[in-house]
Amino acid sequence: MGINQIVTPLDSAVLETKEQYKVYFKIVTHAFEEMLQAMDREKICHAIELSFLQQYCDLITYSLEAFRVKYLYDEDEKMKIDLTESGLPNYLEFRYLYNDLELRKEHIAKLPSKEKLQQEFLEQLLKYKEPIPKRKLQQAASIVYYNSVQRNYIFRKFVQGKIVRIENSDTPYVVSWAFYDVTHNRPFVCFMYFDLHKTTVGEYTETIYEAIEQVADRNMSIEMMAYGIDKKLPKLHPKQVKKIDLGPLHNVFAKDELTLTHVLLEAIVKKTVDLHAFAMSLEIETCVSTDSVSEGSIFSKQELQVWETQRTKTYVFCPHRVMQLYYDKIPETMNRLTVPPIEIETLVP
Repeated sequence: MGINQIVTPLDSAVLETKEQYKVYFKIVTHAFEEMLQAMDREKICHAIELSFLQQYCDLITYSLEAFRVKYLYDEDEKMKIDLTESGLPNYLEFRYLYNDLELRKEHIAKLPSKEKLQQEFLEQLLKYKEPIPKRKLQQAASIVYYNSVQRNYIFRKFVQGKIVRIENSDTPYVVSWAFYDVTHNRPFVCFMYFDLHKTTVGEYTETIYEAIEQVADRNMSIEMMAYGIDKKLPKLHPKQVKKIDLGPLHNVFAKDELTLTHVLLEAIVKKTVDLHAFAMSLEIETCVSTDSVSEGSIFSKQELQVWETQRTKTYVFCPHRVMQLYYDKIPETMNRLTVPPIEIETLVP
């Protein structure tokens, strides 16, 4: 079946065939790769932020490849795409993937050995001249899945990045973290620039990591996130907090009611754009410390930052033909973006 023969009902959120998996994973991987290149080219983020973003996106694409192998010949289970405002896999898929790998040994014990399966394949093909049964193909895919996929490279619900020192800066440290938000079914990447008071990085690192996971592991207003971290860490003075929303991904498999998705799906149905056409939205929220105040009693005062939220920056990355479509159908939406839509390479099927 060719790419242009794939039918995706608008009320379906399940990838049914290997061809659909192939197309979907190509779209998502290409979208993330092109978006990162464009962000670098357009200087949307600092170099250090972009290097962390690349690492988090690598975890996402690695996880997607693990999904592809997992569901390659599985007749019973199909991967679910989020129905809300995402276009990306449902967060439960990531959780199931991680849980699978925690039980790797138990799953492998239930499968035939690689050598036995290879022998059966050779007999089936060369001796009996018959195709391999799907059950055997599924077992082979499971062997590859459980033996090759590394749990440490899976994008989890919360991923903690390391603290990095910045030379010649008023804010000498930056830390990053990422999470796959349960409500939005989208990955978010966050950065905090900070200084320390009466402690060292070595002494305070684990405390910082614990606090971030406790109060900033899901989507919330940027000021609430900054205040929560500030309140939790009396020896840390945060100066800037940034949150990057990676998505939604607008594509033929998306089921949301967002304007960008609706316009794209309508064009795909009318065949005015290719089936593999897509657009990637991105939003950046930032708040900065403008002052500090003391809070608490005379014996237990804590210095807290006064936060100012900057104007949210919104971007759309898309190939030229999709950009033309959006300007033709929804020019006012394009004009409200922080910058005009950023052109990226078309996906070649």
